[in-house]
Amino acid sequence: MGQKRISRRAFVSGSVASALAFHFFPRHVLGGPGRQAPSDKLDIACIGVGGKGASDVRGLASQNIVALCDVDEARASRTFRRFPKAKKFKDFRVMLTKLDKEIDAVSVSTPDHVHAPASMMAIKMGKHVFCQKPLTHNIREAREVAKAAREHKVATVMGIQGHCFEGPRLVCEWVWGGVLGAVREVHYWTNRPIWPQGIDRPKDTPPVPKTLAWDLWLGPAPYRPYHPAYVPFKWRGWWDFGSGALGDIACHAMDAAFWALRLGEAKTVEVEAVHSGCNNETAPKWEIITYRFP
Repeated sequence: MGQKRISRRAFVSGSVASALAFHFFPRHVLGGPGRQAPSDKLDIACIGVGGKGASDVRGLASQNIVALCDVDEARASRTFRRFPKAKKFKDFRVMLTKLDKEIDAVSVSTPDHVHAPASMMAIKMGKHVFCQKPLTHNIREAREVAKAAREHKVATVMGIQGHCFEGPRLVCEWVWGGVLGAVREVHYWTNRPIWPQGIDRPKDTPPVPKTLAWDLWLGPAPYRPYHPAYVPFKWRGWWDFGSGALGDIACHAMDAAFWALRLGEAKTVEVEAVHSGCNNETAPKWEIITYRFP
């Protein structure tokens, strides 16, 4: 964790967070026809650059990628090679602190439990933020991040790219134009989870790969020994790190209904889940969730 170790409690207390307001960068930041941008390009630092983070960085390649941060050198190696001039870091807190004056915006593409701490730190430093879905690890964090984004007047956006596609907009046109009549029910299905859930914590403790900074990967989560049951992909089903199928796909699938029907907050939420495999470690193997709105 760098020259100065920070306790897990300090990490948590210094990194409370939550949901970003869904705005794209304004024209006066990016420039546009008839507008003179303050600079030709944004200087962007990226947190989490392996896996989905790799494609997120590629999507920003038209801008200046000034810094890349990842706790796993091996998983991030392809992105590191793609942007050889970018400064490399393992700890996003060190990166943001050292490069404060060099960064305009930050991209966050880590596991769910680090979304809020990384986004909140960047927002409080006045940086514009793109954060992958789900915005945060829990509802409280989402509210805190949204509040901070408003207070610091930064441009923010969450990674539900489908919101920009034609499909959800057509649904809005159909609903708002009365084509579908009165909509009283909406049903969604998903093949998630496509990772193990409803399982117990592994008992064995294999060695940590030399390329992985395990303590930094854990971040604000309670300490547990390294195991491949968590990284690089299966973390999503574990409550300490992910938010199950809801965190993975609901913000994509349910977006059109919330947008078209202007649903707001649900009045009640009812959950039916399989009892076999339910525990405090992971999300259940399957669940049926019913949201009721006024």
